[in-house]
Amino acid sequence: MLIKEVGNSESIENIVKILHEDGGVIIKGFLDRDTHQGLKRDMENLLTPSEVKGDEFLGKSTKRRAGLFNHTDHAITIAMHPQFLETAKQILQTPIAVWAGTERLETAPDIHIGVTMAIQLLPGQGKQPLHRDDSTWLWRHPNYGREARLQIMIAVSEFTAVNGATQVIPGSHKWDDDRVPRDDEAVQAVMNEGDALLWLGSTYHGGGQNNSDAPRTGVTMAYDIAILRQEENQYLTISKERIKQFPTELQELLGWKRSSTYAGYVDIGGEMASPTKLLTM
Repeated sequence: MLIKEVGNSESIENIVKILHEDGGVIIKGFLDRDTHQGLKRDMENLLTPSEVKGDEFLGKSTKRRAGLFNHTDHAITIAMHPQFLETAKQILQTPIAVWAGTERLETAPDIHIGVTMAIQLLPGQGKQPLHRDDSTWLWRHPNYGREARLQIMIAVSEFTAVNGATQVIPGSHKWDDDRVPRDDEAVQAVMNEGDALLWLGSTYHGGGQNNSDAPRTGVTMAYDIAILRQEENQYLTISKERIKQFPTELQELLGWKRSSTYAGYVDIGGEMASPTKLLTM
């Protein structure tokens, strides 16, 4: 089973449909040429001086740098891209009904950005173990219709079968927790520069093996339901001064928001206020 491919004008509804069916989808031409070239330059500057600090899981021949909102304005473009953001809203914001006294209220969880990272597989890097990213929160499967995460991988360099294109097992988001993922069930997300892979937190995937003589570079970001702790602590990663430079919606997506159920409030003068109020003080 191959990973389905769609174009950068594909409807959100169809992207969501494919994700529900297969657990992953490739969007061709996700980034325009200028954005991709700018992101590529920023990642070259970010990764060139960095060292390999991985392990068997993260990769002993893999460079990783997080905190991308500190290093490139193109992270904003990725986060706010409708085919990523609006798809995340439809996938993750499944409403639930709760009682408030005798009134039955339907509410949906907020979402926030859980992780940002540049990942560069160097020549000789082996396959990463196949895994589910929602294991961060020990998420159980079947998940009864509520996904924890929608993740994206941007092909900063070309992703090929030789240089370690991401491995994905289509349909594995429907598996229970007893089924073991096997390498022979995975297919590789072969992509041109500027393409993007979207996948669910419950889909088994992993970095491929780089048998080429050049690095393979990608940028990943994830939206999670905001009832879960952010994998990357955005409050400490990004300074208050930097946060103030972002649009209000992005500030809220980075966690500076009080939810409709009051989660994440800050006491300001006795008010259970939204953290965004601190950005105006």
